[in-house]
Amino acid sequence: MKRLRNYFISGLLFWIPLGLSIVVIKFFLELINNIVPFQYLPEALFNLNGTIPGSGIIWVILILLITGALVNNFIGRKLIQLWEKLLNKIPGFRSIYSALKQLSDTVLSPSGKSFKEAVLVEYPRKGMWTIAFQTSNYSGEVAKKIGKEVINIYVPTTPNPTSGFFIMLAKNDVIELDMSVDEAFKLVISTGVITPIKEGQIK
Repeated sequence: MKRLRNYFISGLLFWIPLGLSIVVIKFFLELINNIVPFQYLPEALFNLNGTIPGSGIIWVILILLITGALVNNFIGRKLIQLWEKLLNKIPGFRSIYSALKQLSDTVLSPSGKSFKEAVLVEYPRKGMWTIAFQTSNYSGEVAKKIGKEVINIYVPTTPNPTSGFFIMLAKNDVIELDMSVDEAFKLVISTGVITPIKEGQIK
């Protein structure tokens, strides 16, 4: 019975993440198809029989690529600046848009604004260690007051890493880790269940 129970649990651990992933992807694809008018879907344009799940994603990708090309030139950047100034004048919407814009710039920007590396810090007290992420080096007033080289770090909460704490620490109080940022995120989100696997290590 114990072996059967272990088999049952192992089966659940395999199928639940897979099933949930399929459900999320299916929901996303159906949502895309509901947003795009049917007459513009590939199956309608080419008179195909039935519907193709997620075919509207083609238009989404094209729109993203065209938008990206536009905002990466001088005229496009000026238009984006005017657009953001207009949005920032809308009461209520301004604070929401500004917060989401800063978050997306931090997480998605390829220009170095995202998390630099995973680190280990003593938090919330001496003798207790937690995973954190270095966001940048700091050389402003705080560093001058402390008299040490200071770095900015983000300490995420578990299992929701989108909430956490911003902390300034002296660089010599931080231990750099060899694991990547992605591996550290997996460790945090899984509450320590999923640990990074080194090359040649058997899971």
